[in-house]
Amino acid sequence: MMTPRIRKFALLIHIVSTVGWIGAIACFLVLSIVGLNSENEQVVRASYLSMELITLLVIIPLSIFSLLSGLIQSLGTKWGLFRHYWVLIKLVLTLVATIVLYLQLEPISYIANVAAETTLFSTVLREVRLSLVVHAVGGLLVLLVVTGLSVYKPRGMTHYGWRKQNIIRMDK
Repeated sequence: MMTPRIRKFALLIHIVSTVGWIGAIACFLVLSIVGLNSENEQVVRASYLSMELITLLVIIPLSIFSLLSGLIQSLGTKWGLFRHYWVLIKLVLTLVATIVLYLQLEPISYIANVAAETTLFSTVLREVRLSLVVHAVGGLLVLLVVTGLSVYKPRGMTHYGWRKQNIIRMDK
């Protein structure tokens, strides 16, 4: 187990990185909507170039910090990684969000490169551009669910958690 000081610091890192990740995705979402709907060529170009930078320099590092700090929190506290369903669900959702993020790197870079070199009319690569909006909405919703689980901590122990709890009770 972690000392209280280290536990609080790890919790702070986890909260800041997760909330930052949510904020960065919200910015990405706004830029993707503007890029999809604007008639101004410079605004469209700037949106997609900014989305790539935000993804590479902000969203990816925050997703990694969030995932790693969550693992440290779960392994170093009473909650454990496999004892409570809400912790497991948070882990799975965070992993899924991170994997989907990495799968979206190619389309994000592709759109940014196209935007840097040509004019993106409303019909050019519309499906890929719309996909970025949909994925941003999905990512934002997933992270809001993860945050809600952290706050409400719904009851429910896994079979592993029940066994561990009963072993601890038998030892007393």
